[in-house]
Amino acid sequence: MSPGFSKLSKQTRVSNTSNAQMTLSRTSSPSGRTLSDRKTRQFPVGTIQLGGDAPIAVQSMCATRTTDIEATLRQIQLLERAGAGLIRIAIDSRKDVDALREIRKETSANLVIDLQENYKLARDVAPYVQKFRYNPGHLHHHFRETPVAEKVKFLVETAGEYGCAIRIGVNFGSLDPKQKDTQASHLDAAVLSALEHCDMVESFGFQRYVVSLKSSDPANVVEINQRFAALRPEVPIHLGVTEAGLLPDAEVKTRLAFEKLLPQGIGDTLRVSLTLPDEEKDREVFIGRQILEDVANGRFLNVPPHFGSGLNVISCPSCSRVENKQFVRLAEEVKRVTSYAKEHRVTIAVMGCRVNGPGETDDADLGLWCAANHVNLKRKTEVLGSFPYDEVIPILLAELDKIIAAKSGEVKL
Repeated sequence: MSPGFSKLSKQTRVSNTSNAQMTLSRTSSPSGRTLSDRKTRQFPVGTIQLGGDAPIAVQSMCATRTTDIEATLRQIQLLERAGAGLIRIAIDSRKDVDALREIRKETSANLVIDLQENYKLARDVAPYVQKFRYNPGHLHHHFRETPVAEKVKFLVETAGEYGCAIRIGVNFGSLDPKQKDTQASHLDAAVLSALEHCDMVESFGFQRYVVSLKSSDPANVVEINQRFAALRPEVPIHLGVTEAGLLPDAEVKTRLAFEKLLPQGIGDTLRVSLTLPDEEKDREVFIGRQILEDVANGRFLNVPPHFGSGLNVISCPSCSRVENKQFVRLAEEVKRVTSYAKEHRVTIAVMGCRVNGPGETDDADLGLWCAANHVNLKRKTEVLGSFPYDEVIPILLAELDKIIAAKSGEVKL
């Protein structure tokens, strides 16, 4: 057993950290199935196998700047010691590629590269990694004159040439605009986007891929993954509740989704996405491994009926794209100072960068989209202004009070 489990049992077990004193109890699986009862195809990703009857791999992502080579190597080592089977690094520029080349010289870890807008960087990074992830929604942002299918073909051919696997990563906060504009709901848009890209990837003769369908709402995560798995049961799935936020609630949200999906044979690899300081990033891995152990042993969460019915603070996981490390402290402060509104059904999103920031804050009652030197404060899609990190909280609270008053019928927004 990894040393991480003893650390976890002392620090982050749900029963000890949640304000609601939630506990785990031993019950039978809702479906009667086990973690090993999975029908997806299997393939290697570096030193591990993914899919089928292979152990479910827990992964995490470096929160350090990729160009800070020493810090990133320390983070990789931290996550490896915790038991991460795959470790993701963000690549946004040629400088990041140069740093990756040096990082690879010092580690044998299974590395996953997160490609966002600049899909062409795949060819530069492929010699140094075991897998790369692309987001269908982001293929529309750059090189708009190039058809999406041509971009996917480039990614598939690159992966095939270098023996890499691919993750097709669909997020509610950055959906394919074509699907988002034409479908009745985010759920429909997400599932159809994933299905479209599965067909596209396979039309080019490639099958070493997984799909992720993520939302910050555990109920949505359950529904979209169930729908996808029913239609494409052979495709391995990466599970995650994105922007789950701060502990302890973030673990509870993650468990609510994973405990329903894993016993149904849905999930071949997973990540617990937490807003954490860099030095605590290994907690994502510890908690992920503990959830797998609990589900395998029939231990499931007892959740009070009122959980999730009041104030909901979501925040993205700390990663290398966070433009200012004050983001983590800001998220913690937002959760602390808004606790007086815990009975009110209001969602506040605290997002650390441009990737999912606009999309997730568009859907929240109040959103803080954090840039390098300021915070963009939003009410739904309306931008209320940009404020320094140390001045935004009082303005946020004033807006929160207005929303509470409006919901009670005292005023109109």
